[in-house]
Amino acid sequence: MVSVGTIVWLSSELMFFAGLFAIFFTVRSMRPDLWEHNIEMLNVPFAAANTLILVVSSVWCQLGVLKAEHGQKSRTGSLLNVAGWGMREWYVLTYIFGAIFVSGQVLEYATLVSEGVTISTDSWSSIFYLTTGLHGIHVTGGLIAFLLIIGRTYTTRDYSHAQQTGAVVTSYYWHFVDVVWIALFAAIYLLG
Repeated sequence: MVSVGTIVWLSSELMFFAGLFAIFFTVRSMRPDLWEHNIEMLNVPFAAANTLILVVSSVWCQLGVLKAEHGQKSRTGSLLNVAGWGMREWYVLTYIFGAIFVSGQVLEYATLVSEGVTISTDSWSSIFYLTTGLHGIHVTGGLIAFLLIIGRTYTTRDYSHAQQTGAVVTSYYWHFVDVVWIALFAAIYLLG
């Protein structure tokens, strides 16, 4: 039931982001002059590297899911023995990469604001900050979920099916925000 509920909830989140994309493309078609001017302010190589960090975090997350499904909540052996890592270690690595991604977005915002591009500058900046900011909030929510899942591995002796399910549905959410970001990156930074 938790998996089905998560999928239904993610479907509603998909509609939420579809609305944001509709706003983005509507304004873009009505004011192409804003895109020509503002796209030059974006640091596409930096955003591409930040996107790669988020995509790689999905790989780490999926490796954690595989360990969770096999009931291995934590590492066996040395921390340097990556083959012996459990779900906890992979999820900690996922968390670190996700936190780096959010930090990268904050750095990008700080750079844009220092150049005079704020949320109220024009409709392009409003849409840019709205879409990327709401996505960033969703990533932050995923990071909180990872902390809860990781914390549960320390508070229980036996790794139950319910805990495995929690780890798996957290991965559904994480993969969802990654796919949404890839679409946002393509629309904002590449299609510009």
